[in-house]
Amino acid sequence: MRQSIVVGSRSSALALVQAESVAAALRALYPQRVFTILHIRTEGDRVLSRPLVEIGGKGVFVKEIEDALLAHDVDLAVHSCKDLPTEQPAGLTIGALLARADPRDVLVARLRCPLAGLPGGARVGTGSLRRAAQLRALRPDLALADIRGNVDTRLRKLDEGQYDAIVLAAAGLSRLGLEGRVSEYFDPQVVLPAPGQGALALELRADDAEVLELIRPLDHPATRQAAGAERAFLRGLGGGCDMPIGAYAWPDGGELALRGMLAAQDGGNPFYAEGRGPAAEPEALGERLARVVLEGVPGR
Repeated sequence: MRQSIVVGSRSSALALVQAESVAAALRALYPQRVFTILHIRTEGDRVLSRPLVEIGGKGVFVKEIEDALLAHDVDLAVHSCKDLPTEQPAGLTIGALLARADPRDVLVARLRCPLAGLPGGARVGTGSLRRAAQLRALRPDLALADIRGNVDTRLRKLDEGQYDAIVLAAAGLSRLGLEGRVSEYFDPQVVLPAPGQGALALELRADDAEVLELIRPLDHPATRQAAGAERAFLRGLGGGCDMPIGAYAWPDGGELALRGMLAAQDGGNPFYAEGRGPAAEPEALGERLARVVLEGVPGR
């Protein structure tokens, strides 16, 4: 039995809060073991001068952490599920998905107003093609601008007047105790979140049966179903962080409902579709809806 387990995490304040929450839950379950956190800087954290789509999109916030897992420098990785590519590298697996926090996107505005209250031409910051496509459909008169950096950096840029509003994930603000900054919570069926948004994924080596057994109590079946459907939709479209794709799954009358969105690469013409199916078959639902979207989007 290993006495010490090393948990790998990005080095941002939000990532460390998330990793510490996992380590605390494991310490409560296994007080005889030691759980430490190793800070790892990813490419997405280092390269802040260019939009995510220009530095590769897929895996830019996880690759270095996955390399550390494969090198046995860490035993467990804590990721925001939305940052994970839909396929894991050979030798790695997702061992647990924790109960999902709020999956919604939120508006944080200097005027403390909702999206409808922003004046025409207001400068709204987002680093997400998915968010930009849906905001443009709702308010084509706004000036959307790229923004990079962690949550604190983005809020500072907003407060300095570089933007009139920014769009962030509700879960991140909540985990940092910053819910008071929210001007509006977007309906997740109107502004679709990123697949898996709000959920934490625990990744480990596929042959590490000991750690897999340790994290098993943290797995949340309902979150695994919803995220499974959303990520299958993403996989079916061949997408990642570099494509304007949104998805949101929720339980509905004993079934699982899924709403998905795909926009053009330039963020125009978002196409929405919805389906439902047995909750026990989330991946099949996601794959089926992806086919519906691909058939419905011109030029695909």
